Amino acid sequence: MPKGRDVPTGAIAKEQTAAAPVDGQLPGRRAAGGRIATIDALRGFVMLLMLVDHAREFFYMHAQVSDPVDVATTPPGLFFTRLSAHLCAPVFVALTGLSAWLHGQRRGGKRATSEFLLKRGLFLVLLELTLVNFAWTFALVPPTYFLQVIWAIGLSMIALAGLLWLPGPAVLGVGLAIVSGHNLLDSVSFEAGTPGATLWAILHKRGFIELPWGARARTSYPLLPWIGVIALGYGIGPWFAAHVSPEARRIRLYAVGLAALALFLLVRLANGYGEPVPWTSGSTPLLTLISFLNLTKYPPSLDFLLLTLGAGALLLAALDHVPSKLLTLLSTFGAAPLFFYLVHLYLLHALNGVALALAGPNQGALFSVPDVPWLWALAALVSLPLWFACRWFMRLKARTRSPWMSYL
Repeated sequence: MPKGRDVPTGAIAKEQTAAAPVDGQLPGRRAAGGRIATIDALRGFVMLLMLVDHAREFFYMHAQVSDPVDVATTPPGLFFTRLSAHLCAPVFVALTGLSAWLHGQRRGGKRATSEFLLKRGLFLVLLELTLVNFAWTFALVPPTYFLQVIWAIGLSMIALAGLLWLPGPAVLGVGLAIVSGHNLLDSVSFEAGTPGATLWAILHKRGFIELPWGARARTSYPLLPWIGVIALGYGIGPWFAAHVSPEARRIRLYAVGLAALALFLLVRLANGYGEPVPWTSGSTPLLTLISFLNLTKYPPSLDFLLLTLGAGALLLAALDHVPSKLLTLLSTFGAAPLFFYLVHLYLLHALNGVALALAGPNQGALFSVPDVPWLWALAALVSLPLWFACRWFMRLKARTRSPWMSYL
């Protein structure tokens, strides 16, 4: 079973509307109901990258990658496919924080937002332990429960439910402190089987937790850095307030994105703090570049977050300039993230089962596609029915008043 997966999702996505229409908004930047289309579009874009990565999980299991990857044995195409998926979790967690701020502007302030985050966070944790784990294993009681990004998002939302009572700049400061400083804790460890080891496996170091009924849990996504990321997303919420012009917001996003990428280059070139695995010069410029970009995700290092969040900020600003048709296409995926996430996992797993039944294994006991371009083609093919499913689901949500639909 893979050590971790890029699976951005969250029930708060539907709450990313702004407080009021923004004067001067570019045509097509605002979807029905006041939603900010660029936020949905960015979420949809990274979800499509996630789809490629999960196609790799189900249809390329003969060539699993480690974290960070083994540069000596990972082909460039597979490396850059995996690298593209690194955008998913950081961007999505940051957008969850941003959406929480926007929710508060529309739904009654901090108290309503805190209650919302607490309930949705608990729901996501429960979802991870049930429908999500079943989607990966097709086992009602698996021997190992993988606590991955849904779990991390849920607990981060619960943490943000408390943090948001701090002044806005303080929330941003907490986020910056955690993201920039958590690698100072890399050397901390606890003896296996102790309460400290269990807590540390949850917060900062991947590990196994023994469960009372004989199974165990694998903390694939240690929580602490993701609390920092969701706090950063919440902290930039005022940039999306009704009185802030789209042009001013774009300038801020471009500035922070470029600053994050510049800082990434400086810190990574120093080859010291910020990434546990140093880069080395390879026999070719390409291998050197791969080593330079080979970053730790579990937990996400400072360098990892600088690169991905910087790129995410630039993408969010740039989406204001894409054609409206493309924005609408991406937004359809991004407006139904949790639905997309659940359906795509079950669909990929079922397709692999059908392929095994029809063609038999072609990689040991597995069925896999022959090379990396096939992964991208498979993901593109699967995205077509998913788009229609997401469009249907959003129309269904618009017609129903059922409270439980808000969780999806």
